[in-house]
Amino acid sequence: MELDFQWLLIGLPVAFALGWMASRFDLRQVRRDHRDSPRAYFKGLNLLLNEQQDKAIDAFIEAVQNDPDTTELHFALGNLFRRRGEFERAVRVHQHLLNRADLKHGDRDRAQHALAQDFMKAGLFDRAEAAFRALEGTPFDGEARLALLSLYERSRDWRNAGEVAQKLEQAGQGSFAARIAHYGCELAIEADEQGRTDEADAALRRAREAAPQAARPLVLAGQRLARAGRHAEALEAWDTLRERQPAAFILVAGEYADSALACGSTEAARQVLSTLLDRLPTLDLLQALERLGAPPPLLPYLQQHPTLSAVQQWLAQPPAAWSEEGVTAVRDAVARAAKPLQRYRCAACGFEAQRYFWQCPGCLNWDSYPPQRLEDL
Repeated sequence: MELDFQWLLIGLPVAFALGWMASRFDLRQVRRDHRDSPRAYFKGLNLLLNEQQDKAIDAFIEAVQNDPDTTELHFALGNLFRRRGEFERAVRVHQHLLNRADLKHGDRDRAQHALAQDFMKAGLFDRAEAAFRALEGTPFDGEARLALLSLYERSRDWRNAGEVAQKLEQAGQGSFAARIAHYGCELAIEADEQGRTDEADAALRRAREAAPQAARPLVLAGQRLARAGRHAEALEAWDTLRERQPAAFILVAGEYADSALACGSTEAARQVLSTLLDRLPTLDLLQALERLGAPPPLLPYLQQHPTLSAVQQWLAQPPAAWSEEGVTAVRDAVARAAKPLQRYRCAACGFEAQRYFWQCPGCLNWDSYPPQRLEDL
């Protein structure tokens, strides 16, 4: 018993010493790892701020290798790859994060969102759609739906775009009524092209209900009625458009005149167009009045709006109708249109000036101005 007790007295200090040495070794290793990882991280951050992305990526890769469990470094690395257009490498980084069993729930949603962005940037729209849909009910739900809306618009999937827009509006993300109306118009046009008239009528009706003040459904409704030969109804639709969106009515002024001629409402149409011309003087209204046989007040318009389009319209008249006032107005309009072209433009930065500079005031380059003016180039 005495021998055993002596060995115990000797063994305890030895065991304590060995444990202390082992802990010191482990602490040194941990400190070394933590010291090396931040050093590589801050080196990468410094390179990134200096716009040296290649070297920054190498530094972040080194930091990830030193500490594979650091999720923030993975996110930084994946975002760098995406910004550089290296979408395959970005996808691999974010998929590696998603495959980790110990990843926190919030970081998993974040990695899923980053992966969806990778697919979107790479043009893999089907995989991007699935990735964004996987984010429904997460903190990234709103961003994912907005991205899906952009994706469906880009792929011209108007039906799904309308469903997503309605969900966004119901979630309080803003008003999407105007967009929903456009989607309905696009669906109506597609249905008309395929001969599905009833479906086109329903889509256009939903568009008008979604945004009663929107211009496009009324424009399209009048055009469809006019194509069907129902010109009086087309005029009614466009009159509603004129009351709600006078500026947009200009887009169909010529068609309005044609429908008025077709249904014998020429005089009433002249009155409508003349009244609107006083409020919104445009060349489209002048041309519409000319279709109705009314002499448009072209010279007053040219004098008030000296544009090349107005000059072209005035010159289309027979030379016998030209007056001295008209010639003067044409000369003024041409001089005004030519003035922006009588400039010099720097070949390096595009800075324009009326006088020639040997040193560009914009980019400070010497001899960067061609000696010809813009209209001579």
